[in-house]
Parts: sequence; C-alpha cells; structure tokens
Amino acid sequence: MKKIILFIFVILTLIVLGLYAYKQLNLNPKFKVGQEVDNLNGVPVYFNGNIGNVDGRNLTKDGYNLGLKYQCVEFVKRYYYQELNHKMPNSYGHAKDFFNPNVNDGNINKQRRLIQYTNPSKSKPKINDLVVYSGTVMNKYGHVSIISQVTEEEIEIIQQNPGPFGNSRAKYDLVKEKGKWQIKNDRILGWLRKEANH
Repeated sequence: MKKIILFIFVILTLIVLGLYAYKQLNLNPKFKVGQEVDNLNGVPVYFNGNIGNVDGRNLTKDGYNLGLKYQCVEFVKRYYYQELNHKMPNSYGHAKDFFNPNVNDGNINKQRRLIQYTNPSKSKPKINDLVVYSGTVMNKYGHVSIISQVTEEEIEIIQQNPGPFGNSRAKYDLVKEKGKWQIKNDRILGWLRKEANH
C-alpha cells in the first residue's frame, strides 16, 4: 500500500512541476522575455516566454495601469492607449472579463468604455477591434487580441503571450449567416470597438 501511495505522490508531483514549467519557464531559447517579436502600427508585441510569466506591472507616466508585462492584456491596453488614445475606466481584470455577458450586442461596455459586439453580431468586425476569448483548462483567465486585417472571408489578429512557441498572428474564418457576422472560433466571445463618440 505504501508503494502505491508513494507512486501516486510522485506522479502528482511530476504533473504539478510540469504545469509550473509550462506556465512559468521560458522553454523557447530563440527569444528572450521582453524581446520585440512583432508590432501593429508601431506598437510593439513582446515575447513573454510561457503564458503564466509575469515581469512586473506596466504603468504609464500618468499612472494608468496597462497590465502585467508581457501578458496579452498589457499589449491590447497599451495599443489602445498609444494608438487610439483610449483609457478604460476599469483598468484591471483578466482577459476574459473584458467581455461583459450582460451587455447586449452593439451596446456600450461601461467598464471598458467601448462598444461591445457578441460573436455572432450584426456588426462586421473591423481593424483595431479588441477580440475577447473565454478561458480554458490550461488558461482560466482567457485571452485578448487586436484585429489587424479583415476581408469578407477572414480576420487576422495580432496577440501578445500566445505561449513560448505560439505565433503573434493568427487567422480565423469569418462568415455571414442570417444577417450576422461570426468569427469561427468557439472561444471568441465577441469584440470591442472604440467609436468616435466614446
């Protein structure tokens, strides 16, 4: 009986250490944490190593919280701040929390001061829209990215912190069915947009 308990303990320890290494350690020697790997309109995307790595908090000179370096949230908030001159009333929160399930399609998300669209939506996604993803078993906090290109059939997103071997860009099919636009990815909850009057 003692051997079985010891075996189970060793296996559980190895699983915990493996998950820690996956989330915290940089397994990709090709890049260093904080190295620029891409940019959108001159706003850099930095390499973060593994998804759980945190390298301090990024604040603007006036004290606005951009988020934890170099998480996905930090990039989208830094992009909206630098490129779109936008500060969110609620400057904290996990990626998935950027989408408020209580806000109807096309209405204002007051925490972010952005118009929120559900996936699917009557409004076609646009360049600079902030895309929000649900959490997963390995990443309960969700994910956010920015739309960098849109055609009639697909969108391209740019993202920070896709994992040590993930790409900063990804493409998803875009379809229009029954008068609504849908980004074909089951994790995408919707997208947020800065309108001229918000």
